[in-house]
This record gives sequence, structure tokens and C-alpha cells, in this order.
Amino acid sequence: MSYHRIIAKFGTRLLTSGTEHLDLEVMSSLVAQIAQLHHQGKEIIIVSSGAIAAGREKLAGISERKNTQFKQVLASVGQSYLMSAYEQLFNRYDIPIAQALLTKADMSDRAGYLNARNTLLALMELGVICIVNENDVVALDEIEELKFGDNDNLSAMVANLVDADLLILLTDIGGLYTDDPNYNPQAQLIRRVDKIDSKIEHLASKTANRLGTGGMVTKIEAARLATSSGVSVIIADGYEPDILLRIDKGEDIGTFFPAQVNKMESKKRWLLSGLASKGKVVVDKGAEIAIKEQNKSLLPAGILEVNGDFQRGDTLDILDEQGRQIGCGVSNYSSADISVIKGAHSAKILTLLGHNYGDEVIHRNNMVVV
Repeated sequence: MSYHRIIAKFGTRLLTSGTEHLDLEVMSSLVAQIAQLHHQGKEIIIVSSGAIAAGREKLAGISERKNTQFKQVLASVGQSYLMSAYEQLFNRYDIPIAQALLTKADMSDRAGYLNARNTLLALMELGVICIVNENDVVALDEIEELKFGDNDNLSAMVANLVDADLLILLTDIGGLYTDDPNYNPQAQLIRRVDKIDSKIEHLASKTANRLGTGGMVTKIEAARLATSSGVSVIIADGYEPDILLRIDKGEDIGTFFPAQVNKMESKKRWLLSGLASKGKVVVDKGAEIAIKEQNKSLLPAGILEVNGDFQRGDTLDILDEQGRQIGCGVSNYSSADISVIKGAHSAKILTLLGHNYGDEVIHRNNMVVV
């Protein structure tokens, strides 16, 4: 199977080789593989751990304290060092990079979710490799609802956010085993998991991870989230030579978790359920043709009416002039804003509103056509 949009998650133990500092040789190999896939036209986002380990390396002369604030200090110091390392490595291939620091609060907020999605999609469209991490400086351990808990779950959220084809969780172990291979040489690698049940969860609990916050348990949690959103998942050993390239070529390596639903089915089910819909827009014939036949975004010029009281980031039903639903999607503008700009050319949005969230009321990436 060919994968076009890939999320690659690099764990702490992989990036440090189990030490207290970044292993630039390992990072160089991973970046070289990402660069090769990038030049083949693949769209890739990296979710990278390692900031705290990098900070620990930079502050090696300071006695470590076992509290959350000091971890946040390490993350703050290490984040710039981690990104500097990535930038130097990607510069070898003339590939620009970007950084996105996310918290769970960002993803829970309607506008924050939309902003994150639109930004990541735009970066991929421009050929920029985005490196995502949790914003440990502001995401407190004590406030669990504001924290992903580890970058495994964050990577699954990002995969869902951008409708990825594949999530690759690279670690220092070959995948999910029947037992912990570090202690049981008879442990067998499980090549494929079609359903994550209590048995699989029990197997995952047999492994642990000293340096990282994750481990196999969080990888299985991430796989459950991603596969239920229409994203396939592979857990594999990041030290394997050309691991990413071999996965892309379809080699049977690591543990594969197939998507449980089609991506579009998952998206349609959520958008078309009606539970998410906060309002309606009626569009003219030209907009209807553009949406249904040309896969275009909905521009303000094509909107005739707006109904309901909704905010930016809410889901809207799109109706034709006869009141039939032709689609639905996530709005870049509130009902009050659309009332002002409906029928107008996109170039006039800033003048009419005093702000501009884009030329489209609903971007094609955030739309489902019935």
C-alpha cells in the first residue's frame, strides 16, 4: 500500500539511544530518510520527543530536581537545542522546517483546533517539514485535562487532525511482542493486530520505558485512537537501517495496526451526524457546482443566506437554493461575520470585517460533500 501523508513519531529513547543526551547520528539517519521521502512527494510531519533530554544535556552541571517546574525548565532549554539540531540536519537537504508546540487545550478549543489543522495543512502544501511537540512549558502534569501525557497520544491526535494515511511510532523495540523481549528471549513479534482488545492491552503492559513518558501501553492507546479515525499505524524499531523507507515500500516490518474505518467515512460520520452542526448556509448555483463538481472551497461570494448563531470553528450544513443539503464543513468565520461578507468577493473580507481568517468560509480540506 502506498502512503502519501505520514506522521512519524520519534521517541526519547530512540533519539538519545538510551543515554542522557541526543544521539545526532541517529537523528541524522532519520532525517536523511525523511528527506528522501519528502523529495518523492510525500507529505510528512514529525512528532518529536527529546526536548527534556536535550535540556538535561545542556544543563548537565546543574543538580536535577524531581519536580514538574524543573522538567518544564529542561523542556524550555532543550526545545531550542532540539530544533537547532533538526534545522542543521534538514539544511543539508535544502528542506525548510517549522515548529508547532501544542497542548490539549489547543486541540479542545474549536478555533484552536481549526488553526492548528489549517496551519499544518498549509505547511505541508508549501513543502515545509513541521516538527510537533507538546508544549511542556505550559502543559502542567497536575492538570491532566490540559496534557496529552506523552507524544504517542499527541502523534495520534495530529494524525487525526490532518487526515494522515499512516502513523509510524518509532521506538527502541521492534514492535508489540508476546512478552518483554528484554527478559524473555522466546518472545515473539506480533506482526499484525486487527483488533485492540484486553489481550493486546495486557501484552503492552509487560513493557516499560525508563527515559520516556510513554512505553508500549501509550503506543497501544495511540494506535486505538488513530485506527478509529481511519489512520493505519506501525510500531517499529527506529534503529533498523532505512526503517522509514522500508515501511514506505511496504516491507512487513514492526507491528501493523490497520485502520478500522475509511478516513472519509470517519470524517463524514462526524460531520454528517448533525450533532456537530451549529448552523446553515445557503449557496447559489455557481457555488454548488464549484463544491460538488470541482472540489472547490466555499467562498463568501457564493453565499446567499446564513442561518443560526455559531462561532468560528463550528460545523455548518451547506444547502442549495432549494434547501437540499449538498455538504457540510468547519467554518472559518462566525455567523455574524458571514452575514457581513456573504455575496462579497474574498478580497473585500478585511475591509468589511477588519480581520481576515482566509479567503474561504469553508476550506475544501474541512468539508464533506454529500
